[in-house]
This record gives sequence, C-alpha cells and structure tokens, in this order.
Amino acid sequence: MHNERVSDGERVEQVTSSSPGAFADVEAEGWAERWSPNDEGLVPAVVQEATTRQVLMLAWMDREALNRTLVSGRATYWSRRRRRYWVKGETSGHAQHVREVRLDCDGDTVLLLVDQVGAACHTGAATCFDETVLVPADDNG
Repeated sequence: MHNERVSDGERVEQVTSSSPGAFADVEAEGWAERWSPNDEGLVPAVVQEATTRQVLMLAWMDREALNRTLVSGRATYWSRRRRRYWVKGETSGHAQHVREVRLDCDGDTVLLLVDQVGAACHTGAATCFDETVLVPADDNG
C-alpha cells in the first residue's frame, strides 16, 4: 500500500505491507522524482523496530538496494566498505523483515520499520546505539 501524509507541513511518503514481497517496485510508486542521493548515489537508511520504535541501526541504500528491499520484504543495503549489496541476516540469521518504508520530505533519507530477528548490530548487541551515551537524558523535563 502506498500513501502520502502531511505532518507539521512536511510531506512524507510511505509504503506499508503486512507480508514480505508485497511491496511494489520503487519506480512504480513515484519515488524516483523525489529520490535525492548523495554524490555516491546513496541515502542513509535509518532502521527502527516496528513495534517498539527503537532505533536499531543506520545503513546505506542506493536505488537498487531500496528496490530489492521493496520487492523482497527483507532489508537490503549497500556496503560502502565491501562495495556490494547485503541482505541483513543473510549470514547471521538476524534478519530484518520490512513492514514499512518511508522517504523523508527531502528525498535524501529512508526510514525502515522492521521486525528484527535477533541482534541488529554486528557486535551482537540489540541495537548499534546501545553502548555510549554522549549526552544523558535530562530526567527533569
């Protein structure tokens, strides 16, 4: 399902699915004209757990990685270091089943809401953001 909503004056496009493989081709959804990658053809992909909304990780996608993700329902990224595509959980078993994909208002960042199986981080941690707190939350509001 493809829909558009406006929140606080910003346009957000999203694609949702209840089952893997139910996403349409990214080109068919009209995202191409808004897709705004960096000079390397990449956009950051912020990944959140669909149920808890916990931020799990940040990865990189090009148009092909996004297309593969939409077609398969499994999170597929571009490895800048290895210079190849990788499907999250392909070797570790810690898969990300994609439930929703959103393109931000500028078309230069993707948000994936996933059902995470196992750890999201390659270190074995639940999230890549578990370890170091640079600025602690202010409990006094």
